[in-house]
Amino acid sequence: MRIAIDVRKYNDFGIGTYIRNLIHQLGRIDQATEYVLLCKPQDRDHIAPPAGNFRVVSESAPPYSVSEQFRIPMALRREHIDLFHAPHYVLPPLIHCRSVVTIHDCIHLMFPQYLPNRFAYAYAKAQLWTAAHRSDRILTVSETSKLDILRRFHVPADKVTVVYNAIDERLAGPPDEEEFERVRVRYQLKDPFALYVGNIKPHKNLERLIDAFHELRQEAIFESLKLVIIGDEITRYQSLRRAVHRYKLHKHVRFFGFVPLGTLAVLYQLASIFVFPSLYEGFGLPPLESMYFGTPVVTSNVSSLPEVVGDAAILVDPYSTTSIAEGMRRGLMDKELRSWLRERGQARAREFSWEQSVARIREVYGEVMEQAEPL
Repeated sequence: MRIAIDVRKYNDFGIGTYIRNLIHQLGRIDQATEYVLLCKPQDRDHIAPPAGNFRVVSESAPPYSVSEQFRIPMALRREHIDLFHAPHYVLPPLIHCRSVVTIHDCIHLMFPQYLPNRFAYAYAKAQLWTAAHRSDRILTVSETSKLDILRRFHVPADKVTVVYNAIDERLAGPPDEEEFERVRVRYQLKDPFALYVGNIKPHKNLERLIDAFHELRQEAIFESLKLVIIGDEITRYQSLRRAVHRYKLHKHVRFFGFVPLGTLAVLYQLASIFVFPSLYEGFGLPPLESMYFGTPVVTSNVSSLPEVVGDAAILVDPYSTTSIAEGMRRGLMDKELRSWLRERGQARAREFSWEQSVARIREVYGEVMEQAEPL
């Protein structure tokens, strides 16, 4: 059997983590199947095949482009592929082989106002519908996302399989004391700080987080508290900068942009509290990462986030600035609660495993191949 996986988003946030761990674990558990990894030409020399049965092939069609609708099916025919896994929601209709698609969430349909234009919304809607109906199996990352998919695309429930995400192994290694000191000095982290990690798109709700941070700092005990935001493309969302200047918080709110995984691991551990007030998540990996390192988590009581964190985090109403601020206050001040969150968070994070998740994905590949021939 020969399986192709679209890895053109290998270096992205979110989906990139999914792809990297998928490939790595498949290399560990399956040496019998031939795997073809379709990657961007610039990534060709940087993606190391995890085992001898993996081959990396360049594909020049950009993700979410018209050209991929034709070039991906051509590549699959050229490589004589039996099964194709699209780890994001694009599945060109000309594909001739069996297929598995991962739909992480329905964010573009839930919040169309955050897309750049109507064409982008129409494209996302059409591609999601095609992927949901033409694929042989849909993978998704939470029961919440599965319900969203069933409601919006009206596919049979047994067509959708939930396979959870987990902590990236590259993040999980313990940094040494020298790394802690280097990060403290490099980023001038002298004061206690609240941490946010993720992209900074509007549904992440960072303006309300800044509002809540300002509300919290009105209390003298929190005057030294800082807010550190790690997220890409800050220049695209000037409203965040304006919110910071509105409250004169430019010395207290810091935007770090992208940081290496080793630095991120240290920041998770140095933070006094982790805050993730997102309005919608397919899974929500950053809270799980923070719990892994024993940092108390404040996150939203909506979407998949309660499913992911269980009873190991403080849940707040993400639409209420006061609720977010109160959650942060409890997480910072209640020593017994902090101890409980640290213990339960680490235990909860250990319940998720890429080894188990990818083993289930490999089972799905086998189940799809045993199905009747596609039309």
